[in-house]
Amino acid sequence: MIHDIQKLQPERLWHYFLEICRIPRPSKKEEKIAAYIRQFAADHNLWCNIDEAGNVLIRKQATPGFEHKRGVILQSHLDMVCEKNTDTVHNFDTDPITPWIDGNWVKAKGTTLGADDGIGIAAALAILEASDIPHGPLEALFTTDEETGLTGAFALKPGQLQGRILINLDSEDEGQLFIGCAGGKDTVATMPMETEDVPASHVAFKASLTGLTGGHSGDDINKGLGNAVKLMNRFLWNARENFEIALADFNAGNLRNAIAREAFAVFTVHRDNEQAMFDYAASFTQDIRNEFKITEGGLTFAVEPASMPACVLNSAMQADLLDCLYACPHGVIAMSREIPGFVETSTNLASVKFIDNKVVITTSQRSSVESSKKDVTDMVASVFYLMQADVVHSSGYPGWKPDPGSEVLRISVEAYRRLFNQEPQVLAIHAGLECGLVGAIYPGMDMVSFGPTIKGAHSPDERLDIASATKFWDLTLEVLRNIPAA
Repeated sequence: MIHDIQKLQPERLWHYFLEICRIPRPSKKEEKIAAYIRQFAADHNLWCNIDEAGNVLIRKQATPGFEHKRGVILQSHLDMVCEKNTDTVHNFDTDPITPWIDGNWVKAKGTTLGADDGIGIAAALAILEASDIPHGPLEALFTTDEETGLTGAFALKPGQLQGRILINLDSEDEGQLFIGCAGGKDTVATMPMETEDVPASHVAFKASLTGLTGGHSGDDINKGLGNAVKLMNRFLWNARENFEIALADFNAGNLRNAIAREAFAVFTVHRDNEQAMFDYAASFTQDIRNEFKITEGGLTFAVEPASMPACVLNSAMQADLLDCLYACPHGVIAMSREIPGFVETSTNLASVKFIDNKVVITTSQRSSVESSKKDVTDMVASVFYLMQADVVHSSGYPGWKPDPGSEVLRISVEAYRRLFNQEPQVLAIHAGLECGLVGAIYPGMDMVSFGPTIKGAHSPDERLDIASATKFWDLTLEVLRNIPAA
């Protein structure tokens, strides 16, 4: 199977991809691949440095006749996501990845392939090795821990990089050129639970909301999906208004970067309102199914009798919590004025948990405009300040504001047209890329991101389209060839 991959063209691209597959490189454990690249640099008489974060930087002089060109940085990340099928025996710390060809795709045997971003590393090494590829002054930056914390990119310092044009080799759809991404920040509100005894003559209920689609809080935030936190809170808020419920538990959502898809709540109501509660639940179910009939066909909502809780929130805290969750924004805040259809700013009300006698609310905010990211973060915080919550923000990461007038974008678009006689898509992504961090450290860096087609990334179904890898290689060389003079 490896023998078949060795026959693929361009030969040196696939040679280095196979070499990389043999080297374990989990996130935060990139020492072996860093050592391999350092030895590669020594073997080819190239300047090389490894910084304190483990980032590897190689420099190569311009090919003869291209010394006047602007310097370019080829950037990729060293680590890979390590996932395997349950029946696959594999130790990512020691075992090589086993790639094989399945039709038009390269896959791995029961594990992630690591084409994200192994193919980017391979392209950079093949270009650094070559003596017949024209280019100006060249740097290759290989960063650490992109997948779990962007640690390497965070650790970059002014002065490390000499070039002012950066090509990020970490996109996953051939034919798409990315010129922007969102920055992100998490906001967590915490407050101690203030409880009281269950009111006399009350009966208990459990409400369950399941079957929502969920999704990525960046990529899917504009798809009209239901948010389980918001929908459950809407039910409870109106139940409070109509029946004077007493809330005992609210458990909704999980991951900060996922749209909440399930929610559960336990509450009590006076026994005289028991049938009215069932009627209200049926009416509420009909309403939300009608509202979300296009995007949430699997939505299920139910209210059923439950065991009596030991205590409930006191009325003041319950009112504050339900009011704040209702007021807390969720979804798209602003669309880009520069790129049609691109979400510029959003926020995700990710989860509500009653944990260890505390209420914990987790949200995440995204924007490709740094000032707008701060604005939406402040907006969310202000809601929770109204209930005297302890509000903590993560350090976050910066966005990459799209620049449709970018020179390297123009060069890349023209190169794509010449090579393939078709128009590439120019896009931005409402999720994070290392370009955001690079741009924050190096203001004015002209950047573009592209790559071959990779499907199923971060899963054992990961696969790399062979034909698109060839196009990715050809585009990279054509862009380098057409970089203007300094």
